[in-house]
Amino acid sequence: MTGTVVPTATSPGVVTGRPRAWLQAEGIALAAAGLIAHGSTGAPWWLVPALFLVPDLAMLGYLAGDRVGAWTYNLSHTAPLAVVLLAAGLGWDVAALTVAGAVGLVHVGLDRALGYGVKYDDGFGHTHLGMKGPAGPDRP
Repeated sequence: MTGTVVPTATSPGVVTGRPRAWLQAEGIALAAAGLIAHGSTGAPWWLVPALFLVPDLAMLGYLAGDRVGAWTYNLSHTAPLAVVLLAAGLGWDVAALTVAGAVGLVHVGLDRALGYGVKYDDGFGHTHLGMKGPAGPDRP
């Protein structure tokens, strides 16, 4: 297709090299912090794997298009929402919110550590850490 840019690891906006390694280390730290926060709640540990994929439900936003999908996905796959849930849970002493925030941090952290990045608006696979998943001919 004329004019279609297929992002690669060297595309503008894709983090590579030492900064990428730092982002992956940051992801491990976020996941560890989430596990520590979860441990402070006294909630059962089976909740971590049971709730781990809940943030991925945000992919349903892609049914409304790439822009909406990227927004909903990024909302649930970056730290701010998880931190707000965690802080609200701790502040109001609501274990369910604390657990939700903690598991959210674990999910975000492991995603970053594994190289899953924040989505761009032009397709599910285009992230700030490079391409993930199959790139079809109609989308990068």
